[in-house]
Amino acid sequence: MSRRQDSKCMTSNTTNSTAMTGKRIDWPRNDYSRVPNWVYHDPELFGVEQERIFQGPTWMYVGLEAEIPNPGDFRTTYLGKAPVVFNRARDGKIHCFVNRCAHRGALVCRKTAGNSNAHTCIYHQWTYDLTGKLIGVPFQRGIGGQGGTSADFKREEHGLRALRVAVYKNVIFASFSPDTLPLDEYLGSTIAAHLARVMKEPLRVLGYQRQHIRGNWKLYAENVRDQYHGSLLHQFQGTFLTRTTTEGGLIMDDRHRHSIIYSTPGKDLRKDARSSDADIVHGAESFKDTRLLEFKPEFGDNRGSTICAFFPNATFQQIRNGLAVRQIRPLTPDSFDLFWTLFGYQSDSESMTKHRLLQANLGGPAGYISLEDGEAIEIVQKATAGGGPSTSVVEMGGAGKIPTQVTTRMNDIAVRGFWSYYSELMDTEPPDAIR
Repeated sequence: MSRRQDSKCMTSNTTNSTAMTGKRIDWPRNDYSRVPNWVYHDPELFGVEQERIFQGPTWMYVGLEAEIPNPGDFRTTYLGKAPVVFNRARDGKIHCFVNRCAHRGALVCRKTAGNSNAHTCIYHQWTYDLTGKLIGVPFQRGIGGQGGTSADFKREEHGLRALRVAVYKNVIFASFSPDTLPLDEYLGSTIAAHLARVMKEPLRVLGYQRQHIRGNWKLYAENVRDQYHGSLLHQFQGTFLTRTTTEGGLIMDDRHRHSIIYSTPGKDLRKDARSSDADIVHGAESFKDTRLLEFKPEFGDNRGSTICAFFPNATFQQIRNGLAVRQIRPLTPDSFDLFWTLFGYQSDSESMTKHRLLQANLGGPAGYISLEDGEAIEIVQKATAGGGPSTSVVEMGGAGKIPTQVTTRMNDIAVRGFWSYYSELMDTEPPDAIR
């Protein structure tokens, strides 16, 4: 389903008014092993991303069924920059619509979550039902025959903008576009199987966290596809959990939209891991509270960590027994919010719930192995903001054709995969693009 144009790729200073209302990306190499750093800063490009990606032919993570178990339950969130509401209607069906009043454009739902029979805008009291249909307009017929709406005004034409909704294994997805692939095709068999693994039974939401990061949203999309920074950037991880020599690898769907990076605790690829010159700190024997490190196998494959990056806006996280979904919410070219939903299973014992909450401290804004990610993204954003044209080298694991599976943790392959699909959606693939 390529949207590629065969015309010569223009430079970042040229506008292609026929193909897209934004700048083209002049890729230094056609395998995405070099990334021009201006793409993290350009406001025009950011605007096109909202149109081509977040409101384009993609499925986006919205939330979990467990967050709205009862009729009338709702939550608000953002898909790209668009505010949305998702709720469960009286017939049990899930609906998602843009949280913007048809009258004057105000937010209709201002609460994060709740239960309601309808949604009413405070500005002029226009009211919508749980499917987004407009059901109430104060003074629609005016007073005493004066004022009110025109005679041809029809409520059914002014509901909240509805999105397509699909649910897979407790996860709610939505799309603005009628042209999006069926969800099972968009996920691909590998990612669908992984979601079935993690979302294996009814969920229980354990809490939320939110983090504001002063960087471009694409830097975080790269971060969760880059496995080999973990043991180097995160000293806690390299000391107590996984070293650079721990067995692991990468799996992607055939179109490189989504990726899974994983590691297997207790399996090391070196006889003497401590001799690795890439291992920065050691001393696990000095860690006193081993509950934070304890892994209780529950998925049948002994993978102690799996980070599943879903294009464009979510990451499904399993770190030991700590489970979470991270949602990316772009704000500006140089800022985004990261929203974390922590969960377990309804069948969990009290002790397992406490264990999951304890291990939630591994991730999150101040997590033992997530704390440094925000700082790393911010220093990249600062350093690439000026000083003339520059490019990033994305070549760990090799260049050329992008494989869908590798058994080494030392690679940037999923990062290149991200840019490959991004480039297709943005209609800016290089000539003879290598996928």
